[in-house]
Amino acid sequence: MKPLNVLIISLLCAAIAFTAPASAGPADITVVSSSLDPPVLMKGDTGTLTVVVQNTGAETVAIRSARLYGSGVVPLNEPYPSVGELGAGNSKTFTFTVRADGGEGTFYPTFVLDFRDGAGNLRYPVPVQVENTPLSASVIQKPDAFAESRTADITVRVGNPRPNAASGVQVVPQGSGFTVTPTGGFIGSLAPDASGTVTFNLTPTAETDVTFQVVWRNGINTHTADLVLPVAFGEDKKQADPVITNVEVTPIAGGYRIVGDVMNAGLESARSVVISPGSPATPIDPFRVYVVGTLDPDDISSFEVTFKVNGTVTEIPVVVEYRDDDGNRYTASMPVGLGGTAAPLEEQQEDGGFPIVGLLVLVLVALGVAGAIYYSWKRT
Repeated sequence: MKPLNVLIISLLCAAIAFTAPASAGPADITVVSSSLDPPVLMKGDTGTLTVVVQNTGAETVAIRSARLYGSGVVPLNEPYPSVGELGAGNSKTFTFTVRADGGEGTFYPTFVLDFRDGAGNLRYPVPVQVENTPLSASVIQKPDAFAESRTADITVRVGNPRPNAASGVQVVPQGSGFTVTPTGGFIGSLAPDASGTVTFNLTPTAETDVTFQVVWRNGINTHTADLVLPVAFGEDKKQADPVITNVEVTPIAGGYRIVGDVMNAGLESARSVVISPGSPATPIDPFRVYVVGTLDPDDISSFEVTFKVNGTVTEIPVVVEYRDDDGNRYTASMPVGLGGTAAPLEEQQEDGGFPIVGLLVLVLVALGVAGAIYYSWKRT
């Protein structure tokens, strides 16, 4: 073939090649969306990063591989060493497991698609937010003071200051020196800026610290935060407060009688109220003890007790025993002076002895008998 003919054929082939329809290439592949689960990571969290690409061209594109790389947020695997072809108008989803190894902030791991036949690659930075703010917890209800073996209501509020939702939120009391019901409180899911509460019935047996551990999940990652509540024993400002008033002391045969009123000046009910004379007094009939029953706040009831003492006692305590709603026993007392008034002597007796009146009667009878004998002897 002549050189001129070879040149003409070569030019025709080149012209045909330039005028043939161009196949789809990297410019036709577009990242249409990306997402992260959970939407915001905490340091050390593992999440799932999803990237969706679409072929917007008219021809199939051959893709060799897909990969993700970066610092701060790093991939834990390379699941796409070979991809294949992506048809015109089709889309494909790529999923990577990532871990937040850096600090707080926004990181941009790079998603890379490598094309076949030396067609280059597509690079797309994916924003990933990392924030370490935990859930917050606070005690919003507790007694002014705790008492041994007395049950108290404790209400804990948990809030979510994070920019994404927290799931599986629960509160678990931990520690020793107390019993608590329930043993854990479940709140569930908390949206951003939302809060939930749980109430516990806490009965301390010693002064201690109660740790309320808040447990929640960020995606598949479990996190905890602790709230410590010191439990110190003291006087509860709301508890029942029996007060004795209008006391009168009266001597009776063999002892004394005290009458008066008892009033509940507290803010809670006093249950099973019983009033009795305290040592050194010895209770006697008919009112060794006086049962009042229940005294609600501001309620008042009269009472009466009887007792005896030896001759040197000038004051005794009047003892009030009562229980709270949980059955815990409390005792209060008030000293009452006897006023220097002695009980009637003719009726006083020691345990196991004879009454003075009886002794006088016996003496008179004996004298009468002796007189009769003497008179009879005189006549004879």
